[in-house]
Amino acid sequence: MCPAPPGVSICRYRLLNTIGQAGTVPAVAHDSLPPDPFAGDPEDPALALGALDDTDDAIDEPLNDEERAGLLADLSDLAVYQALLAPRGVRGIVVDCPDCAEQHYHDWQLLRASLTQLLEVGRMRPHEPAYDPDPAGYVSWEYCRGYTDAALAENRS
Repeated sequence: MCPAPPGVSICRYRLLNTIGQAGTVPAVAHDSLPPDPFAGDPEDPALALGALDDTDDAIDEPLNDEERAGLLADLSDLAVYQALLAPRGVRGIVVDCPDCAEQHYHDWQLLRASLTQLLEVGRMRPHEPAYDPDPAGYVSWEYCRGYTDAALAENRS
């Protein structure tokens, strides 16, 4: 699993949106869980893993105004792309990953969650790749932009 390129990753968005809905496991309050047997123990074996933990939600460098505006524009564009292309059977967007030189397939909700996380947290967590995606169901961001431009031009005519 490689880290996703900017603008793509999974976060707690899906989990948080399903808590409390019919057919899902209800949320468990933190104080109802059993106590941590190693709490306060300086010999806690999990402390060695702390350096490897990449789940810290702290923002290393806050997004500047231009980056925020770009992410908001991407989220807005994504909503339009999904509205136009999902009814035609397009499942999401494919991105060429510069880190592993492979294509990553992201459904609409995953990409929206990733962009939202980047906007709110300042970075994205790595995510699991799509399981056996059908490449025919995904298009590039450039394809989405071109399709949208053509659809808007057709409506203006």
